[in-house]
Amino acid sequence: MSTNTIKMLQQRNIDVEVSCFDDKLQISPSKQNKENSHHMKAKTCDMSDLIKMLHKVEIQSTQQGDQIEVEQDSTPKKQIQQGKTCRYIPLRSGQKQNLAEEFQYREIEDENQEPQKGSDYKDQGNVSLKDIYKMHVFGQPLQSDQLHWESKNIFRFNDDTPQKRKILQDINPSVLETYNNLIEYREQFQNSQDYQYSQRKINKVPFKVLDAPQLQDDFYLNLIDWSSQNVLSVALSSSVYLWSAYNNRVTKFCDFGNNDVVCSLIWNPMGNQLAIGTGSGEIHIYDQEKMKRMQIIEGHSARVGSLAWSGHTLCSGSKDRSIILHDPRQKRQTGKFEGHKQEVCGLKWSPDEYQLASGGNDNKLFVWRMGSQIPLAKFSQHQAAVKAIAWSPHRHGLLSSGGGTADRTIRFFNTLTTQQLDWIDTGSQVCNLMFSKNVNEFISTHGYSMNQIVCWKYPSLQKVTTLMGHTSRVLFLAMSPDGETIVTGAGDETLRFWNAFPKKEEAQPIKTILLPQMIR
Repeated sequence: MSTNTIKMLQQRNIDVEVSCFDDKLQISPSKQNKENSHHMKAKTCDMSDLIKMLHKVEIQSTQQGDQIEVEQDSTPKKQIQQGKTCRYIPLRSGQKQNLAEEFQYREIEDENQEPQKGSDYKDQGNVSLKDIYKMHVFGQPLQSDQLHWESKNIFRFNDDTPQKRKILQDINPSVLETYNNLIEYREQFQNSQDYQYSQRKINKVPFKVLDAPQLQDDFYLNLIDWSSQNVLSVALSSSVYLWSAYNNRVTKFCDFGNNDVVCSLIWNPMGNQLAIGTGSGEIHIYDQEKMKRMQIIEGHSARVGSLAWSGHTLCSGSKDRSIILHDPRQKRQTGKFEGHKQEVCGLKWSPDEYQLASGGNDNKLFVWRMGSQIPLAKFSQHQAAVKAIAWSPHRHGLLSSGGGTADRTIRFFNTLTTQQLDWIDTGSQVCNLMFSKNVNEFISTHGYSMNQIVCWKYPSLQKVTTLMGHTSRVLFLAMSPDGETIVTGAGDETLRFWNAFPKKEEAQPIKTILLPQMIR
């Protein structure tokens, strides 16, 4: 029982004598007060209940081997009723007003069990100032088991009684200020996007599975794409099928028969035209509404395995090692990039459509600019074919690329400074990369040897989740227009749909003091 508590009781004209038995405190009237209060009976309460009622905060040192020092009172022993006990006061010599000190808020869970002297009993849910500083200075999030503060600390006041106001005044102001700061930090962190995303759970089971017979198991091809009008196109051998997300209807779009095979396809930004690259080197452009071929573009001497749209300009990469720019409206070739030594298997335009990234079977990653025949940057860090390419929509100039079986790494480059920013070894062949539209995360699909789908955070490169289900290399990847769903295709001839990302938050209305007016 602390000195402040005894003073508080004495101010209420209650003289007390305190004795400690096995696990209880006994409070009884003194001899002077017995004459005026014969009707008062001895009150007994558990140690834990008294601590909860008085809302005391104990501070433990973080150093190992620290023990609670106990100093026994030098006053002679008094015999109260039938038991002999010693009055003791725990020392607070270990209390330090240091920012590196860990303030532990704990409560005794077992009411009938008294903690042993020198035992190191700490709850796992405690949060230290060190953790708070790491979160705000270095951006390291708190662990989920450190956020259960309400059930862990006993420093809570439900009503405003005079006794509790008195106890608040007796508490060290620095301790009270530290506690209030921790509560404020907790509220700010829980309201932040990092905490909300860390609590996000991704279903590891696909919500839809479609059979895709004759879906080619070829690493260098790109056979699925999702349009802005919410229509998924899939190439099965020499045929192209459309699946509508509105009514789940599957339609056969076109068929090349035995004359040719589909090697790549992509929708234009408006979603009303579909470009199809074939094994013969031709590019066929179809109108989606009329389901009719509009024109055939020639120029390549080998299969066209990769396509990319930039406004009204179509870019194609071929096994003949060249990249050609086409303008379907004028029906002519507007440019040509040559630099790769082997097949071009990956093409992606930057979000601002100013730079074009190309990956080849020669293990090279190039960055081009329209109007120039010389690449802006050349990256040769990969040790295998570079098919997986993705631009970040959240950071200008951030380009990611993945290598094949002999490389297995994902690398990040700043195309403005032509420097490598970071890299990570995934342990498996990287087949596709795609950044989320809604959060700063990206998806990677893999082949040998785990055939997994991994969701990563950027820039921490921590795994959010790993999705398993395909029994073959996950070679193809596409994303829905809203950015919430991804679809993956594999050599097991299945398409699997996953809810990978959260919904995009609506933009907050701009607050203004101007009154609404009509534009005349």
